[in-house]
Amino acid sequence: MALLELDDVSVNYGRIRALHDISIAVEEGEIVTLIGANGAGKTTTMRAISGIRPLSTGRISFAGDDITKLRADLRVVRGICQAPEGRGVFPGMTVLENLDMGAYARKDRKNLPAELEHVFELFPRLKERRTQVAGTMSGGEQQMLAIGRALMSKPRVLLLDEPSMGLAPQFIAQIFSIIGEINRAGVTVLLVEQNASKALNLAHRGYVLETGSVVLSGTGQELLNDDRVRAVYLGGEVAAS
Repeated sequence: MALLELDDVSVNYGRIRALHDISIAVEEGEIVTLIGANGAGKTTTMRAISGIRPLSTGRISFAGDDITKLRADLRVVRGICQAPEGRGVFPGMTVLENLDMGAYARKDRKNLPAELEHVFELFPRLKERRTQVAGTMSGGEQQMLAIGRALMSKPRVLLLDEPSMGLAPQFIAQIFSIIGEINRAGVTVLLVEQNASKALNLAHRGYVLETGSVVLSGTGQELLNDDRVRAVYLGGEVAAS
């Protein structure tokens, strides 16, 4: 049984169907990526998993339990946490205050100092800027903060929505390196990413979404070598990791 499963999930925005009966499985310990063009349904999938967007049909299960109708905040308590598209940091709060907000739902607060130190080990720049107001930080720094804040919830599954969007190349390389490190430390990752080459080189498995449907799936390497993926998402080339 997969840690996280979506079974025939559909999501509507009014009369528009954004997801069409998609089925996705994420095994414990994996990095799984969703790739696709703008409007393919990637962010809607993440919102459905987080509980922000209700399903029209289908079922979501986590660790063997049906969470289809579970409130979003209770999904965080269960171990599902998202670093959203656009980062979504609290601009008027300091780095430390943002990170503390990530732990708002936790009852086991005695371990927070050690976990805060772990976030600072992953992101030394956040430690340097811990008293800085988040709204004055660069995009790359805010992305680090968004991921660090999500980690403070102690997730079993970390949902990352477009972590490289709008970042300079040096930040992109750093973010992907840290995602791999987070996974090696035992956190399962579901990654939505438009940089298909980076995502597939990092991921154990992937799904390709087009207009709200899953059209391809396979290991990261299989999708990197798929002619259709290469033509549409990789510019005809397989980029090295």
